[in-house]
Amino acid sequence: MLRNYLDKIKPTFEKGGKLHWLNSFYEGMESFMFVPNTTAKSGVNIHDAIDSKRIMSVVVIALIPALLFGMYNVGYQNYLAAGTLSDASFIEIFVYGLLAVLPKIIVSYVVGLAIEFAWAQMKGEEIQEGFLVSGIIIPMIIPINCPLWILAIAVAFSVIFVKEIFGGTGMNIFNVALAARAFLFFSYPTKMSGDTVWVANDTIFGLGNTLPDTFTEATPLAQIATDSDVSTSLCDMFCGFIPGSIGETSVIAIAIGAIILLVTGIASWKSMLSVFIGGGLMAALFSALGLTSIPWYEHLILGGFCFGAVFMATDPVTSARTESGRWVYGILIGIVAVVIRVMNPGYPEGMMLAILLMNMFAPLIDYCVVQRNISARAKRTTVK
Repeated sequence: MLRNYLDKIKPTFEKGGKLHWLNSFYEGMESFMFVPNTTAKSGVNIHDAIDSKRIMSVVVIALIPALLFGMYNVGYQNYLAAGTLSDASFIEIFVYGLLAVLPKIIVSYVVGLAIEFAWAQMKGEEIQEGFLVSGIIIPMIIPINCPLWILAIAVAFSVIFVKEIFGGTGMNIFNVALAARAFLFFSYPTKMSGDTVWVANDTIFGLGNTLPDTFTEATPLAQIATDSDVSTSLCDMFCGFIPGSIGETSVIAIAIGAIILLVTGIASWKSMLSVFIGGGLMAALFSALGLTSIPWYEHLILGGFCFGAVFMATDPVTSARTESGRWVYGILIGIVAVVIRVMNPGYPEGMMLAILLMNMFAPLIDYCVVQRNISARAKRTTVK
């Protein structure tokens, strides 16, 4: 019935129709709901069983466990800080987080997709699907107290200046979601760092408790950076019951998403594993030298390390694409992230800058790998 309805209204959006100026919007909605039935008209083409929209959909599904736990943790941290956790039910805690996080997701998608639609229509092209993933990741990697208007500005900046201006999905150099976070961090640092941005301190529709203005709650990484005693247990770090960005706290939820990506073949296990290898080796070295006060393995489960390794370092557009290059790319991300954490006490989280830096060097890494292979083959074919 839906297919017949779309076929019926299609002429309205085609050239000469009343709503021809919304043709990009119609094609985007049609291809999102149904597999396109158009085929190549010339040349020899091999088509995979899954297109880019389906790839993005699988990534969104993989993000859901971390998103749902992030919603619960928002409510958990609020009730815990207010001292009323024992009086709150699971539903109350989750609903509080849901109502706090949902507006950010809505703002992210509305702003980002509006720009995507307008840009596609202006250029007379199809709507690109890349923002399906970026639109949900951006709210997950920011503090819960980030104002909506600041989030809207960051989304607009990242979509226009990091993605569209380079040619759209597949052409961007830097990860769109991380660019939005970097814009927020450097443009509005008081809304992205400090002890007061990690716990929602407003009553939402009568749920939860308004916290006192003097309340502060630093993340474990921030406590380490200031040489404070970290009272968080290893179990809480692993499960995710700690202050932090919405979707980055639970290693278990992120691991579920990683399994989904690996089983479906969407992400490369080499990219994921190499990030942990690089970070683990660098953290172990710093620990042996006495430059960090925590065990090496805690660096791998704190902050956005796991989230970045699973969902950011594996980005097929901005990461290395050669098999050997993925190892180099991931190891360097892990090393740089830990170096920033340990050597720069003013910036306890280094994953964002590490991935953005390696985004810039990913083409060079691939180029070096390809040239090495070309040289090796040339030597084998040289007739002596």
